[in-house]
Amino acid sequence: MDTLSDVNEQTLSPPLRQFSVPLSTTRRGARLARLLAAEQLNVWGLPLDPARLVVAELAANAALHGRVPGRSFRLTLSLCVRGVLRVEVADTRGDHLPVRARVSAEAPAESGYGLLLVEQLADRWGVRTGPVPCKTVWAELDLVPL
Repeated sequence: MDTLSDVNEQTLSPPLRQFSVPLSTTRRGARLARLLAAEQLNVWGLPLDPARLVVAELAANAALHGRVPGRSFRLTLSLCVRGVLRVEVADTRGDHLPVRARVSAEAPAESGYGLLLVEQLADRWGVRTGPVPCKTVWAELDLVPL
């Protein structure tokens, strides 16, 4: 199993704009993350996609795999000077890191394609652990070609 690290993570300048909200680790919380992200992207005058799809996948994963009863996950959107939109979803299951899905033509899986979608849509993505017991799965989208 290949786990992800913060090897691809860039050091970003301080964000021009930032939006952050805690949400329940439920399907409703994941849906609300997508809706709130879309609204915030509209307010900032940014295109909805692919960011909305990335948020939907990361929030769904937090609700499904990062669920700890009584604990929430946090969605953070940051727009940086260089035209990079950073999506972060932090949950309290730092002991349960994302694993790269292996695609097999012989026996296709019914699930597990969300991170493959994130990998295709984002310019960079990974996971950062800590502070204990948390982890943050992040994805960056270059809105302006670097």
